Amino acid sequence: MTIRCGFIGLGAMGAPMARHLHGAGLLVAVDNRTRSKADALAAELRVRAVRSADNFADCDAVVLCVSLDADVLENVAALARVLKKGALVVDHSTVSVQTARRAAATLAAEGIGFVDAPVSGGVEGARNGTLSVMVGGEADHLEQGRPLLQAYAARISHMGQTGAGQATKAVNQVLVAGINEAVCEGLALAEKLGLDAERLLPTLMAGAAGNWFLGKRGETMLRNEFAPGFKCGHMLKDLRIVQAIAREAGTRTATVEQALADYAVLVERGHGDSDTSALITLKRGG
Repeated sequence: MTIRCGFIGLGAMGAPMARHLHGAGLLVAVDNRTRSKADALAAELRVRAVRSADNFADCDAVVLCVSLDADVLENVAALARVLKKGALVVDHSTVSVQTARRAAATLAAEGIGFVDAPVSGGVEGARNGTLSVMVGGEADHLEQGRPLLQAYAARISHMGQTGAGQATKAVNQVLVAGINEAVCEGLALAEKLGLDAERLLPTLMAGAAGNWFLGKRGETMLRNEFAPGFKCGHMLKDLRIVQAIAREAGTRTATVEQALADYAVLVERGHGDSDTSALITLKRGG
């Protein structure tokens, strides 16, 4: 049976993910806080532009990819009133573990399934259908949603019960933040030392320093091109979630604290919508 799927949140990640669902023959309706985005994509894909939660009533599943905890809870509350029993909500947002559990409880009270399923892989991963999806929730709910996830994922990992996906994403963001700090600091030093980027980058990528961020963003950041793959403002939001999780767990947070301070400065300087590689502007000493 073909799943009838709705999608909420058509930003840099959500729009290409919705296109992959359409390509798989699963997408029937789209929604976005800025209605013009939903109208434009609906017209392009010839699906329904949602005007209220009621327009999702015939969907077997709805996918969320929104920015804030409050957005998730607001959408979940609306969907809980209209989706049929046995439907599923898949949340790709990055939010707190507690938010994931509240969302699951709200939907479970109406007989609706839920998985928290944050993603990693950036805009490139969303466009290419190669995201890594880290899933928390019941195994049968994951299997129910697997045809959706397979439309845009290279890897789908069931990490445990509700909230485990968000916990995994917190760990992911600690690593990402630390790598970003090191790469930007290292390349700022390389500039000061007058090293040739065309020789430097492939040399670094061929050794132990090679990593996704260096490979995808090294050339562009050295050209001062910061078109967003992942925005500084979103990283700052994520790191605040990570900070709370780490403090509750009792682990040291030196990497997170440094990254929080740096991205707060970048946002203050007007780089909130710039790619996280804009971090190199701070590492240069400016």
